[in-house]
Amino acid sequence: MDRLPADDHRAEAQDPDTPFDKHPAGGWGSLRGVARIAGETGLPTVATKVLAKLNKPGGVVCSSCAWAKPAKPNTFEFCENGAKATLWELDRNRAGAEFFAQHSVEDLRGWHDHDLEKSGRLTEPLRYEPALDKYVPVSWGEAFAEIGRELRGMPPEKAVFYASGHAGLEASYLYALFARAMGHQNLPQSSNMCHETTSVNLQNFIGTPVGTCTLEDFEHCDTIFFFGQNTGTNSPRFLHVLKEAVERGCRIVTFNPVRERGLIEFTDPQSPKQMSLGKPTQISEKYYQLRPGGDIAVIAGLMKCVLEAEDAAPGTVLDQDFIAAHTTGFAETQLAVRAADWAEIERHSGLTEAMIREAAEVYLSARNAIGIYGMGMTQHVNGWLNLGMLCNLLMMRGNIGKLGAGISPVRGHSNVQGQRTVGIGEKSLHMPADKLRDLFGIEAPTREGLNAVHACEGILDGSVEAMISLGGNLIRALPDRERMEAAWPSLRLTVHVSTKLNRSHLVPGEVSYILPCLGRTDRDIRVTGPQAVSMEDTFSHIYGSLGVAEPPSEHVRSELAIVAGMAKATLPEDPRLDWDGWTANYDLVRDLIARTFPDDFADFNERLMQPGGFYRGNPARDRVWKTESGKAQFTPPTTLSALGAAPLDEEVMTLITLRSNDQFNTTIYGFSDRLRGLSGAREIVMINRREMRRLGLTEGQKVALVTAIEDGVTRRVEGFAVTPYDLPDGCIAGYYPELNPLVPLAYHEKNSQTPAYKGTPVRIVA
Repeated sequence: MDRLPADDHRAEAQDPDTPFDKHPAGGWGSLRGVARIAGETGLPTVATKVLAKLNKPGGVVCSSCAWAKPAKPNTFEFCENGAKATLWELDRNRAGAEFFAQHSVEDLRGWHDHDLEKSGRLTEPLRYEPALDKYVPVSWGEAFAEIGRELRGMPPEKAVFYASGHAGLEASYLYALFARAMGHQNLPQSSNMCHETTSVNLQNFIGTPVGTCTLEDFEHCDTIFFFGQNTGTNSPRFLHVLKEAVERGCRIVTFNPVRERGLIEFTDPQSPKQMSLGKPTQISEKYYQLRPGGDIAVIAGLMKCVLEAEDAAPGTVLDQDFIAAHTTGFAETQLAVRAADWAEIERHSGLTEAMIREAAEVYLSARNAIGIYGMGMTQHVNGWLNLGMLCNLLMMRGNIGKLGAGISPVRGHSNVQGQRTVGIGEKSLHMPADKLRDLFGIEAPTREGLNAVHACEGILDGSVEAMISLGGNLIRALPDRERMEAAWPSLRLTVHVSTKLNRSHLVPGEVSYILPCLGRTDRDIRVTGPQAVSMEDTFSHIYGSLGVAEPPSEHVRSELAIVAGMAKATLPEDPRLDWDGWTANYDLVRDLIARTFPDDFADFNERLMQPGGFYRGNPARDRVWKTESGKAQFTPPTTLSALGAAPLDEEVMTLITLRSNDQFNTTIYGFSDRLRGLSGAREIVMINRREMRRLGLTEGQKVALVTAIEDGVTRRVEGFAVTPYDLPDGCIAGYYPELNPLVPLAYHEKNSQTPAYKGTPVRIVA
C-alpha cells in the first residue's frame, strides 16, 4: 500500500499491508490475556479474593496505573493490566536463599527480564558477596547496621534516594523526611523519566504541577482531544469512561503517530450484550497520525482556526471575559500563531491543512473540552512548548477551571503523583522548611537536590557514592543505559527495596543489598493491628488500601518499616524522630502528613477509606493561578517542532519508544503485543513499507540502530528485525526499555530534564 500513513483520518483506517489487531480493545482478548498470566503464576486461591476487592472502598488499590477508583465501582473494577500486575505480585514462585545459592550474578545477567521476575517473590534480605559473585542471606539487623554505617561515612550530598511510583504515601513521606534529616534533597523519582515535563511546566503555565480534571468532568464534556496517550495499554479502565462519554454524544479526536486500538474501538468485558452479539463502541471519531514532535504545529493550526472563527464572528468564539480576567500573554501569543505558515505547519505535523481544519470544527462545536495527553507530549526536547500550546488552545475558549473541561495528563505508576505531594522531590518547595523545623527540629537543606539525570551525571563523574532505590528497576529505565551500567559498579553503596528480582540488582556497587518488601496485595500486620497505606490518583484523589494476601515470607517487611529501619540506623537518636512508633502505627505517619500539608490532608485518617477517595483540591480548577503573575500564562510558539536539533540527513529517522500490551514500565509479563497485532521477540524496529523501500530494507532483515547525535559517544544496538508497521514517514518505533541505550542522557526536555524517549534521531544500519 503506497499511501502516506496520515492521509486517512477515519479512526478505523489502517494500512492493511502491515500488522495490526482487527479486534477491539477489551473483549475476549483481554480476558484471554489475564487467563494466560493466571496460568503462569499458578492463580493462588487468594487471587480471586484480591481481584474482587481491587480498587473498591476498603479493598486493595491496584499497583498498576493511577486511574481513579470510583465511589460506586463496577462488579469488576480492574482491567487487563491491573489483573496482570496483581497476579504477578501474587506469584507462587519464591526467590529465596536456595535460588541465589544456585545462581551467580554473572549467570543471572544472561536471563531475560521476564525470566528474572518469574523467579518469584523475594523472601529475605540479601547482601552481595563479590568473592562468590552471589547474593547471600543476611539478617535485617546486619543489613540496616551496614547501610547506616556507609551512609554516615559519606557527605550527605553524595547519597541519592530514588523512588519508583509504587510506595504508599506513608513510606514516601518518611523517605523524604529521612533524606532531609540526613542533610540532602537528592530525591529523584520515576516521574523524572515520564511526566516531570508536566510537574515543572504546568506549574509555570497555570500554577499547578498536576492536571485540573476529575472523573466528574467526563460526565459533562462535549469533546476530548487526545495527544500522545495509549489508553488501551496504559490505563484500560479509562475506556469505560470514554465509552460512556461517546454514548451520550461526546466527540473524541486523537492525534498520535501510532494507531492504538484502545482509542479506536472498545468492547466492554462487563457487558454481556457487547461480549455476545453487540458491536464494539467506536471511541475516536477522528484519528490523525501526526509525525513525532508535530503536536506544536497541529495545535498552532487549531489555534489559527479558532482565531479565524473569532474574526468572522467577533465576540462569539473566544472567551474574552476569561482571557481578560484570568490570563496574560494572549496578545503576543495570537500574533505568533497568526504568523505561523500553513506550509510549515503541514511539514512539521505531517497532516494537511484540511485535516487540521476538520479537527478544529469539532473543537469549535464544543462548549466544554478536555485535553488529554501522555508521554507522547512530555518526552520531547520541546515538551514544555507542547504543554504550553495545549494550555493555549484550552484557555482560548475558557476550557480550564470549569465543569466538563480542563487539561489532564494520564499518569502511569499508581502513586507517582502522590509521592511528589508528600515530599519526594529534589526541590525545597516539595517539603516546607518551616514544618520540618517545627515538627522535627530539622533545618531543611537549602541546596537543591539531584533529579534522575543529574544523579546519573553524578555517577558518571564520581560525585555520587550511594544509590538507595525504593522500588523500581532504575538502570533498566534510564537513558544511555550502556554508559550507566558501566559506571554503576563504581558506586560505594547500592540498596534495592524490591518485591522481585530485576536487572538493576545485577549491577551491584561495592556494597550492595536487596531488601524484600511487602507488595500492595500483602497483609501488613503490626503490633497495633492491620495497617493500611494510601495513594493519590491522577485526579488528585487519595485512597486507602488494605492487603489481604499472606506475605511470601515471615522475613519480608513493609516499605515503611524498611525506610524507618535504614533511617534509624543512619541518623542520630532523636525522640522527635520516632521511627519505631511510626513503624508500629501508620496512623501516626498520616497525622504527620496532615500537619505538614494541612491544606491537602486535613483529617487524613478520618477520610482514609472514603468511597471514591477524598479530593485534596487543585487551585487551577477554581481559577486560582499560583503563578508569578497570579494569572494563567499564554505561551507564544517559538518553534513548530517538539524535536531537538538533528542532522539534516534523509537517512535520519525519529525513534519513538513504546510499551507493549504485555508490559508495565520495565516489567515484562510476556511477549504478546496483542493490541498492535505483534508477538514474539521484542527486538524489532517498526517502520512503514514506503520508508522500507526508500532505505532498501526488507521484512525480517536484522539491522543495527545508531544514534544520530554527535557528542563523542557511539550509541548502537544490534540484531533488531525490520517489521512493517503503519507509521508516518520519517519515523520508526520500538520497545522500551530495549532501545533506551540510544537515548543520550543529555537529550532531554529543557526545563525538567525528562529524557526525549519519543523523539530521538537515529540511523538504521543494514
